[in-house]
Amino acid sequence: MTSQDPEAAETAPAAGPRTGKPSMRERIIEAAAELFYSRGIRAVSAEKIIARVGITKVTFYRHFPSKDDLIVAYLERRAQWERDAVEGARQAAGDDITEVFRMIAEGIGAESCSPGFRGCPFINAAAEYPDADHPVRQVVDAHRRWFREAFADLLRSSGVTDDVPGAADRLVMLRDGAMVGGYLGDATTVTALLYGAGRAVIEFHRGRG
Repeated sequence: MTSQDPEAAETAPAAGPRTGKPSMRERIIEAAAELFYSRGIRAVSAEKIIARVGITKVTFYRHFPSKDDLIVAYLERRAQWERDAVEGARQAAGDDITEVFRMIAEGIGAESCSPGFRGCPFINAAAEYPDADHPVRQVVDAHRRWFREAFADLLRSSGVTDDVPGAADRLVMLRDGAMVGGYLGDATTVTALLYGAGRAVIEFHRGRG
């Protein structure tokens, strides 16, 4: 540890009770999330993130050997946030997929109306990293698979038996469209439009079962 690297002490697990202070890794991811989302991933260099956090390159690369590692961590953090939100809605709604989808629609609508909204982080990342074998795309694809499986499980739990995979794909597509529409169109209409379309899909497949 040197005098030029005061943050290095934060790389080790803290002793004693937690104070709630974010770790250095969390600080780096938070700064990266703000810059990646507002400016685009490829437009933000590691140097810009280092400057935003106020650390040295040694500290940065101790936590993230490459920028790709940081991008993956940023997307994984967002994926976990979305999964927690869906699971929370599921618990609150008692596996009623129509109610869960309403909560998802309300969440997307609220996010779309928030300052600085630029659409879905995963769609944005996929546009910048088209190679399906790239680690960034693998995180994006894994999260989309999780969404499809979560919707399929909810459909089954709600008694839907007709073409559950197809119904789940349609709900994911509606979610994607709402995120894009909330950025490019009238964000105030996102909740009603998404919920209405999702409910129509659910009822259609429920009626055919």
